[in-house]
Parts: sequence; structure tokens; C-alpha cells
Amino acid sequence: MAFQSVTTLEKPVPHLSLADWNARVGRLRTVADARRADAFALRHSARSLRNETRIESEWANYETNEALRDRIDQLNSWRDIISKTFDRIELEIKLLQDEKILTERELDALAGPISVISEVLTMRDSRLGSEMTYDEPDNEVKNELMVLENNQRLLADRCQKAWEKLSRLEDIRYKIGMEIENKVEAVELDFLQLALDRYSSSLSYKPDPLRNPQSSCSYDAWLSHVKHMKQLAEDELADTSSIREALFACREKARNMLHAQEDRAEHTIRKRIFETQRARNELEWQKLKMKDEMDSTVCEIKTLEDALNDKSDSLKLAETRLENRAQRSGMELCMDHAHDLLCQEVEKLREIRRVLKQKIDDARANFNALSDHAQAIDVDLENKQHALMTDIRALDLRTRLRGGEYGIKLKNPNDQMNRNIVLTRMEDEIPLA
Repeated sequence: MAFQSVTTLEKPVPHLSLADWNARVGRLRTVADARRADAFALRHSARSLRNETRIESEWANYETNEALRDRIDQLNSWRDIISKTFDRIELEIKLLQDEKILTERELDALAGPISVISEVLTMRDSRLGSEMTYDEPDNEVKNELMVLENNQRLLADRCQKAWEKLSRLEDIRYKIGMEIENKVEAVELDFLQLALDRYSSSLSYKPDPLRNPQSSCSYDAWLSHVKHMKQLAEDELADTSSIREALFACREKARNMLHAQEDRAEHTIRKRIFETQRARNELEWQKLKMKDEMDSTVCEIKTLEDALNDKSDSLKLAETRLENRAQRSGMELCMDHAHDLLCQEVEKLREIRRVLKQKIDDARANFNALSDHAQAIDVDLENKQHALMTDIRALDLRTRLRGGEYGIKLKNPNDQMNRNIVLTRMEDEIPLA
């Protein structure tokens, strides 16, 4: 009988025991329970997160809308404030422009008096010789011209300041106008943003919405800028009325100063006419005395020339003796006592001739000086006569000032000229009108 056997082959892998197998099954069950618990917790937290984010986004949108409304109200408030300031600036610009125009007309009216004073100065500059002096009338007329020029400069400075103020006001008006336009534009833009919601069709993601624009500023800087613009406008408006008052006061002051200086100038011209007459009479007397002195000087010069001729013969004699004695021969040509006395005689005679010539030159110089001075007196007399006529014509020329805007109105200007002639005692030379 045959026996059968079976050979068993096991896989060459580790085998688990039954305990390990049960432990593995338990671990899988535990992990499955944990994963189900995590999934439940995740669903619960996701539902809570959805609710919380929805609430937060709605509140954030509400707060943003309220902030936009507050911002619009604030912009409108500042726009109203600045608009009132803008209206004040417009009014002040108009008033200041009107006052500036009046001052410029006043400045143009000074051209007439300046022309008259210039003609008076030109007339007095036609004086001749020594009469071209810086006398009191010349100073007063120049002071009058200086007053006119100072009035011109004063009015021009006031006009310049008014123009500068107008420029600053116009600059502020432009800036405030731009501020108002910017605020209107900002209000319109914020209204558009307030009208948007999450269902609008123009919504999209933006590349970098949280960036700060290059020209952006902080809220405090914006508020400071608005307050600064308001304060800047108030500062410019603060002294505008004083500038307008200064323009009016400047015109009145200029007119009063000119009237006072006109009276002083005419008084000094009349006084100068009298003084010129008195000096002319004095020079005529001096001319007579100078003529007598010149005759005496001519006689003295002739006497000195005769004395010089007499000394010339004596000098020739002494020099001839010296020259003849120089012809001696041998040891006889010695410097004896006679030679010494002849040398002394020549030196004395030469010194005497020199002194006489010097005295003759002095006398001739004195005569020439007297003659020149007499001629100068003649010229000065002519100049003074010419100066008298010049000053009288200058007075007559100044009557145009009285008929102008800045002059004193007279019924008959010839009455004043006649009065000037009487006061200066010129009635014998000039017939009264």
C-alpha cells in the first residue's frame, strides 16, 4: 500500500498574529471615527465662517457708505464756506480796481503841472553866467518839481501796491476757484461710489487697489490745506479796505502839498527879483570905482617901465666894462678888487631889473585883473538884467498852474502879475498890463 504526502509552501512575507490583526482593525475604526469627527467640525466651522464673513462684509459696506455720506457732507460744508469767501474776494477785487483806476487818473493829471514846472526850470536855465545859481527860487521850484515827482512816485507806489494786491487776490481767487471745482468733482465722484453696490455691472478686480496714489495726502494734511486756504484768503482780505483808503488819502495829501509848495515858489521868485535889482545897482556903482582904479594903475605901470629902462643902461655899462677887462693879457688878467665890484654891480643891477620886471608884471596883472573884472561886471550886469526878465516871464508862465486842476483859480491872472511888478518895483521898466 502506498503512502501520499503534501508539501506546503508559505509566502515569504511576515505573517501577523491574530492579536495584531485585531489591533489593526481597531486602529482603522478609530481613525475612521476621527476623520468623520473632523469632517463634521469642518462643516460646522465653515458654516460659522460663512455667516461671520457675510455679516462683516455687510457691516463693512454699511460703514463705508456712511463714511462716504459723511465725507460728502463735509465737502459740501467746506465748499459753502469757501464759496462765501470767493464771493467776498470777487467784491473786493471790483472795489479795488475802481479805486486803482481813480488813482491812475490822478497820476495822469500830474503830467500838466510837471510840464509847466519843467518849462519854468528851462526858462530859468536860460539865465547867463553867474546868474546860473542855486538860489532860493531855483531850490523852491525844484522842490516843487520834487513834490510833483514824489507825488507821482507816491501815487505810482500806491498803484503798484494795489496792483500787487489785485494780483494776489486774483491768485487766491484762482486757487479757491480750483478748490471749489475740486470739491464739486470729489462730491460727484463720491456720489457715484455711493450709488454702486455688489450687483453693479461695472465691478471688476483691480491690479493694486490698496496702493497710495502719487499725489495723495493724509486726511490731516487735507484738512490743514483747506484751513490754510481759508486763512490765506482772510489774510489777503484783511488789509484790502486799508489799501483803498490809503489811495484816497494819498491823492488828497499830494494835492495839498502841491498847493503849499506853489505859494512858496512864487513868493521866492518875487523876492529873487527884488534882490537881483538891488545887486544890479550895487554892480553899477562898483563899475565906476573900478574904472578910476584902472586909470591909476596905467600911470603906475608907465612909471615902472621908465625906471626899468634907466636900470637897463646901467647894466649894459657894467657888463661892457667886465667884458673889456677880460681882454687883458698875461698876469694882468687877475681878479682884482675892481673886478669884484663890477661883478657885484652887475648882480645888483640884474636883481633890480628882476624886481622891477616882477613889479611891472604884477601891475600889469593887476590891471588885467581890473580890466577882466570890469568886463565881468559888465557881463554880470547884462546877465542880471536878463535874469530879471527871465524871472518875470517865469512868473507869467506859472499862471497856467492856477488855471489847472491843482492850481488856485483866479478871475484875472494879470492882476497877480501886476501885483508882482509893483512888489518888486519894476513898474518903471515894465508897463503894467
